[in-house]
Amino acid sequence: MDTFDIIVVGGGHAGCEAALVAACMGKKTLLVTMSQESIARMSCNPAIGGLAKGHLVREIDALGGWMGKIADRTGIQFRMLNKSKGPAVWGPRAQSDKEAYSRMMREVITRQDRLSVVEGIAENILVKQGSVVGLVMKGGAKYFARAIILTTGTFLRGLMHTGDETKIGGRIGEPSAEALSENLRKLGLELGRLKTGTPPRLHRDSIDFSKTQIQYGDEEKFFFSYESTDWPMPQVPCHILYTNLGTHKIIRDNLHRSPLFSGKIKGIGPRYCPSIEDKAVRFAEKDRHQLFLEPQGIDSQEIYVNGASSSLPADVQEQIIHSLDGLQHAKIIKYGYAVEYDFVFTHQTTGSLECKRIKNLFFAGQINGTSGYEEAAAQGLMAGINAVLSLLGKEPFVLRRDEAYIGVLIDDLVTKCPTEPYRMFTSRAEYRLLLRQDNADMRLTPYGYSLGLISKDRFKHLNDKRDRVSNEIQRLKTSHKGSKSLASMLRQPEMHYRDVVDQSTLTTDEKFQVEAEIKYEGYIEKEKVLIERFKRLEGKKIPPSVDYDKIKTLKTEARKKLTHVRPASLGQASRIAGVTPADISILMVWLEREHKSQP
Repeated sequence: MDTFDIIVVGGGHAGCEAALVAACMGKKTLLVTMSQESIARMSCNPAIGGLAKGHLVREIDALGGWMGKIADRTGIQFRMLNKSKGPAVWGPRAQSDKEAYSRMMREVITRQDRLSVVEGIAENILVKQGSVVGLVMKGGAKYFARAIILTTGTFLRGLMHTGDETKIGGRIGEPSAEALSENLRKLGLELGRLKTGTPPRLHRDSIDFSKTQIQYGDEEKFFFSYESTDWPMPQVPCHILYTNLGTHKIIRDNLHRSPLFSGKIKGIGPRYCPSIEDKAVRFAEKDRHQLFLEPQGIDSQEIYVNGASSSLPADVQEQIIHSLDGLQHAKIIKYGYAVEYDFVFTHQTTGSLECKRIKNLFFAGQINGTSGYEEAAAQGLMAGINAVLSLLGKEPFVLRRDEAYIGVLIDDLVTKCPTEPYRMFTSRAEYRLLLRQDNADMRLTPYGYSLGLISKDRFKHLNDKRDRVSNEIQRLKTSHKGSKSLASMLRQPEMHYRDVVDQSTLTTDEKFQVEAEIKYEGYIEKEKVLIERFKRLEGKKIPPSVDYDKIKTLKTEARKKLTHVRPASLGQASRIAGVTPADISILMVWLEREHKSQP
């Protein structure tokens, strides 16, 4: 009998983090994937990080995950985005060598103790007395486990569209998981339908780069992982180009051939990452749209056309590409396509990413309605941790919104079930000045250490760093040039740490933290006051058995929404759309009354 503690279904970015952390925390783990070669595949943009997404990657690393380490080792261009704005919205991003990233993650998984990999398609979750007990594969093989984590990506009843051509599959050249969706429905889960897309890939040698704008990476080094010390891969440029009025005319003339506009695609696509045909319609007043030519690897001939996602027919994609300056003779290696897939409505999920209906069944990644490698990896890490804690009989590990972007991500999923693919933005976080990408280790590494995912040496290094930053902040406040303290000088908008300190033994990261903490001290203190109020609401737990229909003073809409979501706390209840502050006050009074009436 093939028996494990935890089974992870899906070898994408969520599945990799979930399987690795489960095994690292001592559990015998099985990773089920359709193909070992497709583990950690970058099926869309060959890049890691970006605005808000870079925060997630640094948080994953601070907790002991792997995405940041692999991104540093396989990055071929690194850029810190938004540097012209405040430090709260800076975002590290790396163009990755697509094949190297996948290969290196496979190597890590292969070397991990207590982690096995099997190829196949999962079809049925076995449930006994309300808890998972195993998995049935296509072909009849059975694997038994006390917990299962589903990270199925775009493969649940995946359907790919290019013009009138429709193929079953979750990714080009790979099949779809057809039976598992029906199995989840039979288990009582409510599923929805979403859509995402990908652009065409071009042959490098067919592009006239002289007609494009070159974009180099940063010279000053930064890292996603707090353990990285160098960029081992060669660094290469990307290129910028623009659509034109001719491009837009081609698109509009062929909208009737787009499955997105003909109604053939039923799934809802990402509003914040629209296809090129969607841009031409929604932003018709614009003369041009920016596109990026991004290499898929050092030795790859494929160039990814970022910003040109499309499901238009192949012949129309040819016209669009050839209408662009520098691409008149470009050869398309792979055409863009849209993919529809099933996802699980997340009001059925707790803050630990466990299914409310079935014990020890966890969901992570695009099955939860999210979009992006980083969002998936963050959920995979948290689902893996919580699956282990559940088996150990311990309390779940749930990050608050004031602690991490990961906390914001999962709380949003649970309280605001996605109606379109969810993407992380800095604007979604109320406490951005505290949740900067540079201080993710200060915020989260103590948690990683307590979970056994961070080494003693790394934890000691963190504490030493914390002392150095704290001591330097105090020194700047007590040291003066003339009548002004160095700290007050640094608070001036045009001043930077290097302008007030001639020599320093601090690292680049530490200097950044010192500057940010001093410059924004007043704003940070205000955020801390708000957080204390937030914690009071979060601390008021709501029993899962509450019958909201009995609280007659609540509005009808509030009763319906609260019953639908079943929030774990008053704070979570306050973030549900349709629940007003007045409803929260009523609920608070009711909970206090119920508490007093308990014997």
